[in-house]
Amino acid sequence: MKNQNPDKKKVLIWEISGILFIIILGSAFHFIFELSGGLRAVALIGAVNESVWEHLKIGFWPAFIWAAIEFFSYGKKTGNFLMAKGVSFTLLGILIAAIYYASEAAGIEGFMIHAVNFVVSIAISQIISYRITITVKYRRVLNAVGSILIAINVLAFSMLTYFPLQWPVFKDPITGGYGIF
Repeated sequence: MKNQNPDKKKVLIWEISGILFIIILGSAFHFIFELSGGLRAVALIGAVNESVWEHLKIGFWPAFIWAAIEFFSYGKKTGNFLMAKGVSFTLLGILIAAIYYASEAAGIEGFMIHAVNFVVSIAISQIISYRITITVKYRRVLNAVGSILIAINVLAFSMLTYFPLQWPVFKDPITGGYGIF
């Protein structure tokens, strides 16, 4: 991971393609748990309820899968790849939650606002990933920070559907329940 000058056009094409991939797969992940008949293993990646957390999760896992594909295509040769993805994953969750709560506070609700939120948040996080990949000078410590951010996201999204905190972000507004139960 030493390349200081990744091919900007190639990275841009990958990140734009990632926007479409994440939107499509994330949309499918919204329904995959229900379509699986409630398989507990599928709850890892699919939304189990309508909480904000579950909507963060259906953005994260497709982004993570896309990043794994990117890693084997060009990321191994790109010095800032792990930092770019760590920031991108974290930003994606922050944006989805922030836009959701801001629109709710403004009294703007409904399917369309949630869909636009999802698309806009994905697009911004992919653009930020692109900018970090092509502009930040490579430093090992940055990739270490990126790796830590990725690990935190993977752990959180792996555990908190099964063991949710009793916080509003985990509460299903329809049933009042938390997590998979």
